[in-house]
Parts: sequence; C-alpha cells; structure tokens
Amino acid sequence: MGDRKIPVRHPRLRGEGGEIPLQSYEALKKPGIFSEEVLNKMLRGLSARKYRETLLETSHRFGVSPSTVSRHVVEMTTQKLQEFKERDLSGIRIFALFIDTIHRGGEAFMVGLGIDTEGQKQILGFWQGATENHELCEELLADMERRGLELSRRILWVTDGGKGIIKTLRERFGKKLIHQRCTIHKDRNIQRHLAKKYRKEAHRRFKTALEQTSYEDAKKMLKEFEKWLRGINESAADSLLEAFEDILTLHRLKVSGFLRKTLTSTNPIESMFSTVRDCEGNIKRYRNSTMSQRWLATVLSHCEKGFRRVKGYLGIPEVLAMIEQLQEENALQKAA
Repeated sequence: MGDRKIPVRHPRLRGEGGEIPLQSYEALKKPGIFSEEVLNKMLRGLSARKYRETLLETSHRFGVSPSTVSRHVVEMTTQKLQEFKERDLSGIRIFALFIDTIHRGGEAFMVGLGIDTEGQKQILGFWQGATENHELCEELLADMERRGLELSRRILWVTDGGKGIIKTLRERFGKKLIHQRCTIHKDRNIQRHLAKKYRKEAHRRFKTALEQTSYEDAKKMLKEFEKWLRGINESAADSLLEAFEDILTLHRLKVSGFLRKTLTSTNPIESMFSTVRDCEGNIKRYRNSTMSQRWLATVLSHCEKGFRRVKGYLGIPEVLAMIEQLQEENALQKAA
C-alpha cells in the first residue's frame, strides 16, 4: 500500500472444481489500484498531506508519505490525459455542441461539450491558449475533426456570444449557421447597461418574451422590449439587437419543453466547469502546462461518469428534421 508491503491474511477457498481465486486478493496485487483510489479521493477534495486519515478505513495505520501519494496521482493523471487526447470520436453523431472557456492558472482552456442524437452528453476535447480567441477555437475544432468527429452545418451550436468563437463558426459554416446565443449571458449584458432601477423590469420583459411558444410572438415581444430599452439606454437596446435572431434560434426550430430549457443557455457546460473548480480546490498553483492539462483531462473524465441523458431527448429527431428543412431553405435562397 503506497509502495509499502504489508502482511495480509489470504484465506484459501476450495470448491468442486478446485481452488477458487478471491477477487479481493487479486485486486490487491494490481499495481494501479492504489493510484486509482488516491485519485478518486483527491477529486473529492482530499489533499495529499491528509491522505493518512483515510487509511483508518483499513484495519491498521500505515505510514504513507505525501510524496508517495503525489507520485501516484501524477502517474494516474498522466494516463488519463493520454486517454483523453487519443479518444476516438468517429462513432459520435452530434446534435448540439456547446463551446465555452474556463480560465485556470492564468491560461484559457476552451472546451467542447456535445449532445449526441440519443441525448447523451459527450466531452469532445479542450485546447489551451492565452485568451479566448478565434485561433484557439479553430484549433479546438480541428482537433475534434482529427479524432474523427464530423462537424457540419446541421449541428446546433450554443455559445455565450464570445466574438472569437462566433467568428470561427461563421467562417466555417457561413452566416446561416444554426447558432443559439446563451439567453442568460445576454440578459446579464443588457442589465449591465441599465441603472439599477430598470434592471428588474428589463429582466421580466426579456424573460416573458422568451417564454413564448411561437417564433412570431417571441419576436414581437422582443421588438417591444427593444423599443422600451431605446427610451432608457441606447447601448442596452443595441446589445439586444446585436444578438436578436441568435436568441430566437430555438423558437425558429420549434424546440419546446425541457429540451429548450437545456439548449437555451450554456448552463450544461458551466455546471461542468463548477465541478472542475470543486475538484481542483486543493491545487494551490499549476507548476506547468502539463500539470494543468493532466488535471483538466482527469476532472472532465470524472464529470462524464455523472452525465445523464438530457431532459426532453425524445424531441431531438423533430429538431433535426427542422434543422434539415431550414438548411435546405437557406440553400435555395442562396441559389436564387
């Protein structure tokens, strides 16, 4: 245990076919068991220097040094990073793809989170850079394609409105790409332009407009909201107008119910980032890029274990049909 041998009683079990191997004893002889155990505990917030306390689960106390724990963690996270970077994506058919950036140790890590046609969330990759920009997004998409992911005009993209990300998507798929702007981020952006006395009413009007079922009703109410903003703050009205159609993408596709709630914001990937921050809470500093990537790949893989099908996944085929129809209409308009 922790590079230290300890005496273990090995009871022998016999049956009609002879001696029966004990699974518990065989597991003790596997060299990776200790590393996996340490890593799982550290992802739950345990520091290396406090690892001795967890050994109370066994029948004796053993002297396991923090350096031993750290060495095992490095070995396991290195393995997780290699597996993550070499993951084959060719068998995944993506329906929607979230792109967002998490900042760790003064660096930007752009992450892609997909929802496949069966409603399962899939972590597709990450790419490291100094800031969130066009080049970083292009590298991330290229890495996904290198590992076999098919990126097409029929994917629904969900972003928080970062200019570098939108520039990359439009260069790849044209101005008619199927893009949903995060309504939570846009709501916050609008409110930042307003005096405090107007913010509550602005939030109510924006939320009410987006709660409408039909595209026409939602568009009409957003137009009225824009007019109201013009009388208070021109910049707030311009902020709404800048993302007007992207906010209504789900309405045009007639997405409703729980599926719309999932796709209307970047919350699915933001909640994953929250788990990353919790799991890395004991890391005081990242010594180098390799350490940052090792931990991010490990925690993202850990997050995947808790993924469930998105609510409303049964409506995905209908949305795919609407996307197909919309792209055909765009192609006809371009040809005309």
